[in-house]
Amino acid sequence: MAQVITVSQLNRYVRGQLEKDPHLQGLYVSGELSNFNNNYSSGHLYMSLKDSDALVRAVMFKSAAARLQFTPQNGMKVIVRANVSLYERDGAFQLYIEEMQPDGVGSLQLAYEQLKNRLAAEGLFDEKSKKTLPRFPARIGVITSPTGAAVRDIISVLKRRYPLAVVVLAPVQVQGEAAALQLIAALERLNQLRAADAIIIGRGGGSLEDLWAFNDERLARAVKASVIPVISAVGHETDFTICDFAADLRAPTPSAAAELAVPDRSQLSIRIREIQQSTAKALHNRVTREHTRLSALRSRRCLSAPTFFVDEQRMKLDFLTRLLTANAQTVTNQSDRRLAAVTAKLDALSPLKVLARGYAIAKKDGQAVLSAGALTAGDRISLCFADGGAECDVISAG
Repeated sequence: MAQVITVSQLNRYVRGQLEKDPHLQGLYVSGELSNFNNNYSSGHLYMSLKDSDALVRAVMFKSAAARLQFTPQNGMKVIVRANVSLYERDGAFQLYIEEMQPDGVGSLQLAYEQLKNRLAAEGLFDEKSKKTLPRFPARIGVITSPTGAAVRDIISVLKRRYPLAVVVLAPVQVQGEAAALQLIAALERLNQLRAADAIIIGRGGGSLEDLWAFNDERLARAVKASVIPVISAVGHETDFTICDFAADLRAPTPSAAAELAVPDRSQLSIRIREIQQSTAKALHNRVTREHTRLSALRSRRCLSAPTFFVDEQRMKLDFLTRLLTANAQTVTNQSDRRLAAVTAKLDALSPLKVLARGYAIAKKDGQAVLSAGALTAGDRISLCFADGGAECDVISAG
């Protein structure tokens, strides 16, 4: 009679058979990613690999996924190193992926392109937000290896071009796992201490792997956040890193970065001589103009013969005095004539003139009597004559 087994026993047996086959362990498989899912809290990645004719399920555990240098995406062609097994609970035949790399392009190159595009879309490389380098920096911060050729080139160029600038060296590793964190720490320290007016960060050329610390997203954000302007000088002219795009200025080489960071003293000397010559010429022209003006002023008669000016002013004073006297006399005469005319009119209207012709004024109780009807017999009145007066009693009136 045939032996009866459970589903669990079947799946366990098949799994054991698959895992015992050496051809199915450490197997390299190429295919296109589909059904990719990285939303699990466990950190595991679930996906399928397919080609034009078939599909196989796959999983990449968190420990292996942490080593990825790029972000897998649906539709991406990849090559994986995986073990073939069976997930007993579901009876699912699947690949357990240990390593993954893009098919046709290196993982580092793909990671670089993905990060570059993401940060560019975020606006981290926006030209409008880049800071301007100081024209005459007093201190230049240099973040690089203390033993590489880059630091010697930078110091040599700075000393030759602008010896007034003090070099503040922040020695760091420029490749390896610890390099990115050291670069970030040095950059933040220079900013905290305000130890420089401009910062050069970089190293000499190398492979993509050698330069990878300068493609770190955390370093790119630290460069962007720097209050002090940053010049990125990583590699040679054809090498670009994420740090180059995030920096305020990119130099093709460390030596070129030093040239961009400071002015050239020989050019400054030429400019100073030009300014001195221009100033001397302008001063000479000004003195000449002022001398001409002074000569013109000295030739004026008021300065060459000052008594003439005084005599001339005296003549003006005499003329004005005569004119004022004549005008005053004319005004006085006119006033006298007007006064005489008014006096004559007043004299003609004076009551005394009337009295002098034989008339008299009768007053009763100090008031002039204007009508005989105002008097009655027995009233006492006063008569005013031109030369005196008399008291009278009214005998009759009417």
